[in-house]
Amino acid sequence: MRNGATDSVGLVLSDSVMVGAQPPSSGILPSDTLGAFSDSVLQATPPSVLKIEEKQFKPDPTRAVIYSAVFPGLGQIYNRKYWKLPIIYGGFVGFSYAISWNNRYFKNYFNAYRDIIDDNEQTNSWHDFIPYGQTPETVDVNSLKERLESRKDYYRYYRDFSIILTVAWYLLGMVDAYVDAQLFEFDISPNLSINIQPAIMRDSYTNYLAQGYGLQWSVSF
Repeated sequence: MRNGATDSVGLVLSDSVMVGAQPPSSGILPSDTLGAFSDSVLQATPPSVLKIEEKQFKPDPTRAVIYSAVFPGLGQIYNRKYWKLPIIYGGFVGFSYAISWNNRYFKNYFNAYRDIIDDNEQTNSWHDFIPYGQTPETVDVNSLKERLESRKDYYRYYRDFSIILTVAWYLLGMVDAYVDAQLFEFDISPNLSINIQPAIMRDSYTNYLAQGYGLQWSVSF
């Protein structure tokens, strides 16, 4: 009897201890829950990327005119129209050469005409313009005076005209810089088209067809 009681007590106690040693089921996270948690961490939303838009260049017409007035071609550089620089500077080179050429010949004829009309024998630069085969004694002085005066006035006219063209070219560069800056963003629509077709003319009074033909054209944009 005593041994049997001992066994029963030991069995009950051992089972109670084993059962009590098990941790509560609510404290264990299922494997699926851990997987879902790890996935949620890996798929976190990336931070938003800031976009910095580059500011488009748009020239100021007033500034373009001022730059072009300070130095020719500087307004075109400001407008980023570099291909116009050879045209602008080429024009100034051509006009400068014309001014120098005409002024040099004007001075030569002016000095010769001044010397031939005075009574000073020491001033004889007009001798260089005596026709070939003649001398100061045999040349027609009056005819030579007229020729020297005519050539003097001729070269003076074209020298002054070249100066006017140079000033006009300078002002044209300023106008070009201003207009170019104003129309910098101007764009012609690709849908611009012109339609030309034959037409029969109508009488404006009777609205009947007249004995006339012509062309009818329309612009769409």
